[in-house]
Amino acid sequence: MLELRNVSKYFLGIPAVTEVSFRARRGEITGYLGPNGSGKSTTMKMIIGLLAMSSGDIFFNGEPIRGDLIAWKQRLGYVPEEPHLYSHLSGLEYLVMVGQLRNLPPRPTAHRIDGLLRLFALHRDRHAPISSYSKGMRQKVLLSAALLHNPEVILLDEPFSGLDVGTGLVLRSLIQELAARGKVILFSSHELETVERVCSHVVILHRGRIVADDSIERLRTLMSVPTLEGIFSQLAVEQDTAGISREIADLIQD
Repeated sequence: MLELRNVSKYFLGIPAVTEVSFRARRGEITGYLGPNGSGKSTTMKMIIGLLAMSSGDIFFNGEPIRGDLIAWKQRLGYVPEEPHLYSHLSGLEYLVMVGQLRNLPPRPTAHRIDGLLRLFALHRDRHAPISSYSKGMRQKVLLSAALLHNPEVILLDEPFSGLDVGTGLVLRSLIQELAARGKVILFSSHELETVERVCSHVVILHRGRIVADDSIERLRTLMSVPTLEGIFSQLAVEQDTAGISREIADLIQD
């Protein structure tokens, strides 16, 4: 189980995340939601050890991750929001490099890389430079790199970005399959419909603070709202979306 306890992050004294506490359990897909600027990516970066916490602690299986960050990262797979890759490398070269950096055994890793490239429909372009890849192809490389070492914990920050419909369906099914095999999965996305279909539990963040932490079904019942979009709108959206839409339509008709 992944657990955050009272985690906060300040930048120059300004709070980005404040007293965030929640649990992501094995076999469960936890959705981590919030508007832009709410602190989702900051939280993700603290979990993977890229950002230091200002206060609080993060635990995995009851042990603080800060005790041995290298060992923690060996158990972790992460797909960031932006696909920053070494664009001069080919997709195959990039995945081989990831395997070497993780000190994975060469022969079984080569077999796994070949399988991932085939299953993600990248095999034909495996020798082409990543600079020639579309955004969706780069996303598939990131997904392959995150899964290459069979991690126990998988963090997905907008993983559907740039994917075609077919690959998106495969990824949705894959997330569910990995959870069924006992992985801890924390999944952040703006695609509320996908979150509603995939996640059993959601944590909603607003202005750096948690405003909901429950199953989608219980939130629907408690708030008397039929959809996750309705729940999200009540808890984390402050603007009058219909009013703004009308004003924009009126403006362009002037």
